[in-house]
Formats: sequence, C-alpha cells, structure tokens
Amino acid sequence: MWLRDAQIVLPDRVLERASLRIEGQQITAVVEDVPQPAAREMAVDARGLIVIPGIVDLHGDMIEHEIEPRPGARFPLDMAIHELDKRMAACGVTTAYAAISFWGEEADEALSSGAHAHALVTAINSLRGSLLVDLFVHARYEVPTPSVAPALFALLEARQIQLLSLMDHTPGQGQYRDLERFVAYIAKWRNADPDQIAVETRERMLRVQNQPSIWATANELVSAALEQGVLIASHDDDTPAKIDLMADFRVTISEFPVTLEAALEARQRGMHVVMGAPNVLRGISHSGNLSALEAIAAGAVDALASDYSPAALVQAAFAIVRAGLLPLHDAMKLIGQNPATALNLHDRGCIAVDKLADITLVEPGACARVRGTIRRGLPIYWDSVMAQRSAIASA
Repeated sequence: MWLRDAQIVLPDRVLERASLRIEGQQITAVVEDVPQPAAREMAVDARGLIVIPGIVDLHGDMIEHEIEPRPGARFPLDMAIHELDKRMAACGVTTAYAAISFWGEEADEALSSGAHAHALVTAINSLRGSLLVDLFVHARYEVPTPSVAPALFALLEARQIQLLSLMDHTPGQGQYRDLERFVAYIAKWRNADPDQIAVETRERMLRVQNQPSIWATANELVSAALEQGVLIASHDDDTPAKIDLMADFRVTISEFPVTLEAALEARQRGMHVVMGAPNVLRGISHSGNLSALEAIAAGAVDALASDYSPAALVQAAFAIVRAGLLPLHDAMKLIGQNPATALNLHDRGCIAVDKLADITLVEPGACARVRGTIRRGLPIYWDSVMAQRSAIASA
C-alpha cells in the first residue's frame, strides 16, 4: 500500500510532499515523490494530510471510567475494554498502556481493590490479541495501601504487568502539597462538608505516618518487577529529594512532576519526564500544579500521556507547534518516538524504513482531525474521507 502525496513527519524534519510504502507490517519506503502504484496495489491519496507515527500512550486512566461511567453503574469488563480500544484507535493511538489502580480500598467491589484490579488486568491480557490497539498493562501502585500488594505480586509473577508506577497521594506532598486546595477540591468533587473532609484528611495523613514499612513493601514489588524486566515509573514527584528517592527505586520514568525543579532534576538524573496532554491543551494543571507548557518551554519534558483523554494527545502536539515551543517534527516525538524509547519499544514511534507501519493520518486545522490510523500495516480506524481516497491500481 502507498500513502501518496502527503506531508510526512520524520524524526529530524518534515517532508512537504512525499509518499510512504507499506508492505506487510513494515514501512518499506519513504520518498520525496508521488510514484505510481504497481498493478493491483492499494494506493491512498493523502493530499492535505499529515502522516505522523502512530501515537504511543504510556499512561491512560480511561478504562475505569468505561467500566463505571456513573457511580454504581458497572458494565462488563470485556465490553469496556473493547469500547475504549475503538476510541483510542479513532484518536490515532496505536500503542497504549492502560493505567490500572491498585489503591487497596477495603471494599472488594471498589474499582481499585486488589480483586477488581486483578480481574481487569487478566481481562486485558486475555483480550490483547483481538484488540485494535497494542494494549499493555500499567499497574499504578499506591504505596500507602500495602494491602493490595499481594494481588500485584501475583500478577507480576504471572507476567501480566508491563509497567509499574509508584504513587503516593497522601495529602501534604506530591500532587496534593497544598492542603487547603486539596480539601476544597475533594469537598467539591464529593459535594461534602469541607470541615469533614479536613478531618478525614488529617486522619489519612496520620495513618500513613504510622506505617513506616510501606516503602519496604514497595521495594519488594520493584525487585519483583525488575526481575521480570518491567520498567518502573514514579508519579507526581514534587522535590529533588523525592527524585533522589525514586532513583533509589530504579525509576526511569517520572510521570507528571508537580514542580519544575522536580522535572529538571529528573532530567538531570536521566529519567524520561512525562506530562499530561490535557495539561498542555488546557494550559494549566487541573490540580493547580506545574503547567506542562512551562515545563516544555524549559526543556524539561520528553513525552506526553493521555492521562484521562486520548483525544488530547494529537491536539496537544499541534498546540505546542502553534505556541512556537517546538517545530512539528519535535512536537510529534512527544507522542511517538520519545514515549516508545522510554518504554524500550524500539520497533515503533517514528516514520522510518523497517519500522512497524504504525501510522496516524491527520487533517490539520484549528482542531486537527484524525482521519485514519494504521497499526502493523492494517487500518484500525478509517473514516469516510479515507475510504473515498483509497483505490486499487488497475492492471
């Protein structure tokens, strides 16, 4: 198949009028020309479209919302996984890491309980071969809730986890350093009395202080993960001291640092720094922390993640270009080559000969539109515009 007469984004430059050939699962040619296809060969007229690498998303929290779109309204796991899979393909994502919460809630029916997380991870791995997107599991372990660790140990032993991140959402540090802001946010979210939330917050902080062994459990999990070749990420780092601690845990990916000094320290330590695409698109962190645009301007960001919105990925990359922060080819690295590198996925993430034919076709504009997504040489999302542009060359 040929994608003809497109703007093609390479790792180091943009070809303004070029074509790309796919054979089997790989890219076999990229030429600054508009060649005629061979007889009986598929050709796609890509004029006016931008060809970028298939998007690699290393942190997306959307699956739990697909399972329970409203409190108490649960859908079957396989239905939720397939529906999210379609949505990600339509957003140009070809590789994704579903971020599954291991928060250790006491009730077994809680989405973040060990039992439910175990069931969800098992479902994703069992369905993986039938999905449109290459979907991996990113286990988010809340360090102050070690009761959920046994479920995570079992999944690691069964090689069901592909990325492990360490989180600590205890108020007073990390994402929730500002206690007043945290109390106001939770009270609004739960429609509750702020004074009651303040009491619960103090009790939560006290419980963590009385569990000095929680980091020992985290260290055991990290050791088990590393034995399986699983990469380790940190979450919401707020100080250089926290980065130093995470380095001791052999973290190589710092997700969503909440201060610029933490982001810069992570880069200094050789970690891959990831910020949220919604943060870029909105121009502000939803929790009042570090602006992704500020961090990008400071040269502190390697990659973007969907966080909670896969549609934000391609839009954020183009927003960065419009803001003059990066040229097009470097902005696209934030959602393709750089996250792929951070995840040791060296067969994808860029447009180059012999790489996997994971490709996204985008129509530029004030709101860029994904028109088609190709994974391993096969369309996994193809809208009516792409259908009209596709043809088989006559003999």
